[in-house]
Amino acid sequence: MLSATGWGTLAAGTVLTGFGYALGYGEAAALGMACLLAVAVAVLWALPAPVLDAERRIAPRRVGRGDSAEGVVTLTNTGSRTRRGLRAVDRCGEGDITVEVPALHPGTAHELRYALPTARRGRVPVGPLRLERTDPLGLARRMRPYGDPDTLLVRPRVCPLPVLPSGQAHHVEGPASDTADDGSLTFHALREYVLGDDLRRVHWRSTARTGTLMVRQMVDVSLPHTTVVLDTRQRAYASEDAFELAVDCAASVAHAAARSHFPVHLVAERGPLLHTDGSGDDGDALLDGLAVVGRSDLKSLAAAFDGMESHRGGGALVVVTGTDDTRGLGAVDRVRHRFDRVTMVRVGAEPEAAREVSGPRPDVPQLHVASLEDLPAGWRREAAR
Repeated sequence: MLSATGWGTLAAGTVLTGFGYALGYGEAAALGMACLLAVAVAVLWALPAPVLDAERRIAPRRVGRGDSAEGVVTLTNTGSRTRRGLRAVDRCGEGDITVEVPALHPGTAHELRYALPTARRGRVPVGPLRLERTDPLGLARRMRPYGDPDTLLVRPRVCPLPVLPSGQAHHVEGPASDTADDGSLTFHALREYVLGDDLRRVHWRSTARTGTLMVRQMVDVSLPHTTVVLDTRQRAYASEDAFELAVDCAASVAHAAARSHFPVHLVAERGPLLHTDGSGDDGDALLDGLAVVGRSDLKSLAAAFDGMESHRGGGALVVVTGTDDTRGLGAVDRVRHRFDRVTMVRVGAEPEAAREVSGPRPDVPQLHVASLEDLPAGWRREAAR
């Protein structure tokens, strides 16, 4: 197909040729014929379809905001002729990434690497990959798609944090799953005996009834639970960057608990976002879920605390919000007695005193964070309190 330059050259050549012959201007006719000849040569140059194999992968497929990610394209010339004038065009988000391809000799392979944008959190569509063959003047090109579209997941940034101690007794090493070896004294279920089980947990009545040795399965209910309330209201933050920092802070708090195999409950003013039980790859699940969290138009944060009056009790409540609009933060006082400790993370510059009127009582600890690098020091002080 012709490029925009090619269509312009074709139109100019047609007009000049007709004008020159009609009015007897030989120079104009010659120039017009040269334009038409250039277009014809360009089409013949780009017409042969390259015989290539192309494979594109994303490395890595999940990355923290601001970290590096690459598209890696491997091109193999499976034909019998050297291919020149090729370039790879990969669709990424709303724009294209173009990479020039060097000459490919028959039977040779070449690997192309190019950076993918990771400045914005979310799912970034990548592809489909296109190979374009163009003439030296850029008048004509031939495009051929390769492979299927893919997705790069840009997750929040996280920093290492300790888990806030809460409750009277803690299983400091986890796990929180139903497969805990000893657990606490809370009965969960019956299961068949496996080699290594404590014989003191054998349930003899069920063993006699089923003819199979059955043991009691216990779970540890003293594990510290962490509830994270993320304020996603647009009016709570001064800028988009402040909201992204709030998501990073919430992700860091939740990931610290999940990494230690402790349960995490993540909510926003629109309702629950994610709940993990402390087993498996909960940390990755939390980061994947927070990668696609957006801002809301709601006016108050109070709805995020509506379901917490029936909280089982204990654990830590962490509220992550901004410093602009504080409507609904006073609802923390309704549920704070259900938790062992409550901490608030305020993202942005420290608010004026007038803005604190609708917030929680002054005895709720507040950490003011201007960047993600400020969070660990303040969090460690809160953990040691």
